[in-house]
Amino acid sequence: MPTNPPTAEHLQKPDGDMGNASLRDDVFLADVLAGLSQTPKRLSSKYLYDERGSALFDQICELPEYYPTRTELAIMESNAVAITREIGPHANVVELGSGSSVKTRLLLDHLDQPRSYIPIDISEDHVLATAQQLRSEYPEIEINPIIDDFCAALENSERFPGDQVCVYFPGSTIGNFPPHDAQRLLHKISDCCGVCGGLLIGFDLQKDIAVLEAAYNDAAGITAEFSLNLLDRMNREAGANFDTGQFRHVAFYNATAERIEIFLESECDQIVRIDEIEISFEKGERIHTEYSHKYTIAGFTQMASHAGLAVRRVWSDDQSYFAIMYLENRNADAN
Repeated sequence: MPTNPPTAEHLQKPDGDMGNASLRDDVFLADVLAGLSQTPKRLSSKYLYDERGSALFDQICELPEYYPTRTELAIMESNAVAITREIGPHANVVELGSGSSVKTRLLLDHLDQPRSYIPIDISEDHVLATAQQLRSEYPEIEINPIIDDFCAALENSERFPGDQVCVYFPGSTIGNFPPHDAQRLLHKISDCCGVCGGLLIGFDLQKDIAVLEAAYNDAAGITAEFSLNLLDRMNREAGANFDTGQFRHVAFYNATAERIEIFLESECDQIVRIDEIEISFEKGERIHTEYSHKYTIAGFTQMASHAGLAVRRVWSDDQSYFAIMYLENRNADAN
């Protein structure tokens, strides 16, 4: 899952007019209307991460039920020297999705003379604030945030240095993609790694269902607030009139598909207006907002291999809750 008013020379905006806030709002509105016109209704999980959503997710990462963040961080702390040895010196770090940057700092602290850090995140305020802070802490590292959907950013690999690129993809965000899309994304990453580059990725492992479901249904209700914030965002940015009190957060593990499934469920028959368009909901009807696929190490290795990536090292915790993997582009020598 997933932070600087910078000077102009530091800010890389998406290609064309996507740097314009009003046009980004138009894209959001179009995606909302398209998604809620489908059967079943769905919205992209990337839209959960506006400024408020990103702040709520940072709170989720501190919850006792939410094991992924602290487990991944513990693996990083225990193996930082070995991890950064695999990456090698003079790395250009490209992070897909910029979170609280605690793990980012740990990586930058242990890398041997990293050249640059390029965080890519759709939440402009979040990524810019983090990059501003990192510039003050790491003046020797060139820090160039990109405000964009990272899937779109990966289509423009000329934005990135030509060699020694370490794509950093923490937080098990890869789990938000269906397996065929995840494999396609890994292939894009492989292309961006170039010569002497690689991918450092964290992913969640299959485990007891009770542990999984508790992580997405915390007692404090922060995850529910995070989900419902998407309705508030549509009210603010898409001219909608959702009553958040008439929807509830639903999350459960689908054992057949090996994933957590997250929805917003209507608690009554109702009609919502979005930019003068009426969208009807029946009681119990759901908006799908997110998947979180859970992997085995063998299964992830096979998927990565199909995407042109070869595993160099794997690190995990004592309970086998989470894994961090470093992979290289198998075809790098031929580039």
